[in-house]
Amino acid sequence: MLSPVELVLAIGLLIVVVLLAVVVRGRVRDRKLATQVWPPQQQPDAGLLGAQSVATGQHVPDARARSDALAQTEATARQERDDLLASARKDAQREGATLLDQARVTAERERAEATRIAQEQAHREAERLVEAARSQSADLQRRDQRLSEREERLDADERRLSQRDEELAAAERSAVQVQEALEARAQEHEAGLERIAGLTAAEAKTELLDTLQTQVRRESALLIRDLEAEARDQGEQRARNIVVEAIQRVASEQTSESVVSVLHLPSDEMKGRIIGREGRNIRAYETVTGVNLIIDDTPEAVLLSCFDPVRREVGRLTLEKLVADGRIHPHRIEEVHEQSKVEVQALCQRAGEDAILEVGIGEVHPELVTLLGRLRYRTSYGQNVLKHLIETAHIAGIMAAELRMDPRLLKRAAFLHDIGKALTHEVEGSHAIIGADLARRHGEDEEVVHAIEAHHNEVLPQTVVAVLTQASDSCSGGRPGARRESLESYVKRLERIEEIASQRPGVDKVFAMQAGREIRVMVAPDQVDDVGAHLLAREVAKQIEDELTYPGQIRVTVVRETRSTEIAH
Repeated sequence: MLSPVELVLAIGLLIVVVLLAVVVRGRVRDRKLATQVWPPQQQPDAGLLGAQSVATGQHVPDARARSDALAQTEATARQERDDLLASARKDAQREGATLLDQARVTAERERAEATRIAQEQAHREAERLVEAARSQSADLQRRDQRLSEREERLDADERRLSQRDEELAAAERSAVQVQEALEARAQEHEAGLERIAGLTAAEAKTELLDTLQTQVRRESALLIRDLEAEARDQGEQRARNIVVEAIQRVASEQTSESVVSVLHLPSDEMKGRIIGREGRNIRAYETVTGVNLIIDDTPEAVLLSCFDPVRREVGRLTLEKLVADGRIHPHRIEEVHEQSKVEVQALCQRAGEDAILEVGIGEVHPELVTLLGRLRYRTSYGQNVLKHLIETAHIAGIMAAELRMDPRLLKRAAFLHDIGKALTHEVEGSHAIIGADLARRHGEDEEVVHAIEAHHNEVLPQTVVAVLTQASDSCSGGRPGARRESLESYVKRLERIEEIASQRPGVDKVFAMQAGREIRVMVAPDQVDDVGAHLLAREVAKQIEDELTYPGQIRVTVVRETRSTEIAH
């Protein structure tokens, strides 16, 4: 709906359009009349008419008459135009007045409607404000009530505190009096002791200090002796570990389990071709590969011996290809050796990538991946090192989940803890320190580096990750069957454990369980009581510690079971 101002503008625009239309229509009518009086194509040229009149001496009355008629017609057209304009003005004024009246009525109606709506809105707003004022007033009343109640409680608390202060002051005065009485009595008691002992307080203090000093020196000597014994025991154990590690790293052909590979030949004739004329092939093979080739009376087989498992695998693959190809000479040995090195390198890379994918520890530096793959050919006490790393990482992940820790960091430390063993044949030092240096150079987290260098206590473990890495390593290497042990020594150890427990009085049955890591002793309930069972367990554990050498711990469990049997007839 248009506003009054817009309506007036529209009416004025309409009047202007009507006036323009009337003017245009009048001009068109004038032209039509002029055309009817004297068509343009029939109007004579004024110059020609003048010339004709001079030549003939005659006038042309018709032309004057026509000119007069044209003037009269123009006057008539002007009059009609003026009449039309006047009529149009009157019509426009009437229409404008009508439109103005309608606009005025519409504006009045709209103003009344707007006034009504505004009044309704004002009424609603007033009601809302009144309601809000009522609510606020109620809130203020409730708040005043709460404040009054709080003031009453505070007044009660203040009175109670004042009463308590008075009681405390009285108690303090009483305590001061008691303390003064006690000090006086202590002085009297001290004076009495001095009279009885014949010593002053300073002399008694000096004598007491001398006695305590003597006792402390004696206890310190005992503690030092115990510490020395413990350090001696740990030193012996550490020395044994170093010897075992040295044997593993610098092994000769006697330890065939870890440094010797066997290659089967199609026939014994191939041995001669491998040796070559005057031994040139075998010398070239050993020079190129660095692997000792042992050819003895073993039918259709030769032995390859090398302390480096990767080098031994390259030599085995080289000899296998030479035997399959049949062409064995020094130049061919060098060619096949280079091919075998590339293949073993690819196998190591693939083995490392597969192990990382299986463990799920994310990205690892490519050089570390290659070193991890080399551990596929390395064993420790008969246990494959790469499989040991995978197993350790899985155990660490389970521990982290149980302890609600981040499993990725702990699994990464456990998986990389023995990576130094890939270089123990090439770099001096323990594999833990070598592995820590490798990890640090390739950007591993400092917690991972510390866990690697501390997993054999070369560095004292300072973090939870390092301690859990040690625990997962022990679980993997110490579980029954994980590492090779001589069957004879294993059986003898179990027999000796059972013998130690069974020779005790009151023992009924003895069972060595969990590969000798636990021993269960069944005792007769009528010969051994509960206190005797505890004592028996302690004595058996002590004798096992003194007489046997074993990895880890042995749990001694004494079971005393009482049964009562009655027969119903």
